[in-house]
Amino acid sequence: MWVFGYGSLLWNPGFTPVRRVTARLPDYHRSFCMLSIHHRGTPDHPGLVLALDHQPGGQCTGVAFQVAPQDEVTVLAMLRERELVSSAYVEQEVPLICDTGDRITALAYVVDRTHIQYCQFDLEQQAQMIAHATGGRGPNTEYLYNTVTHLAEIGIKDADMAWLADRVRALTAT
Repeated sequence: MWVFGYGSLLWNPGFTPVRRVTARLPDYHRSFCMLSIHHRGTPDHPGLVLALDHQPGGQCTGVAFQVAPQDEVTVLAMLRERELVSSAYVEQEVPLICDTGDRITALAYVVDRTHIQYCQFDLEQQAQMIAHATGGRGPNTEYLYNTVTHLAEIGIKDADMAWLADRVRALTAT
């Protein structure tokens, strides 16, 4: 079993993978398009979390984590509890192209565009929301900064994420 990480799974997969490899998912992009009302915000003051959003011709680069066979049932249960808390994500098997050239199928959590938590805001609005939201797992800023740091560590360039991190730092510098 493989799991595709593109956001918080990059820096907090919740399990120890037997192998990890940089991989690309065609026709999707990483986007702050989900209101977070549990982990990084509240129903009254939602934050934003990343989701895979369908975009023909796009691509999302992340990390494929291979799960040890003896851990598959436990890891799947943990991921479902964590990622499907509000049903805004849909669990899907997706085709990945690894940097090694291998093609694999991995489990991924894709946003449900019909769900009430699906949203589309410009980068400034995203920065404003992220700068001021906190949920059960901590501040939304922490989520953003950890993701940006880990993307940089593995050599993944994401201009929107870098801009957001800079803008949120400016908003919270007071």
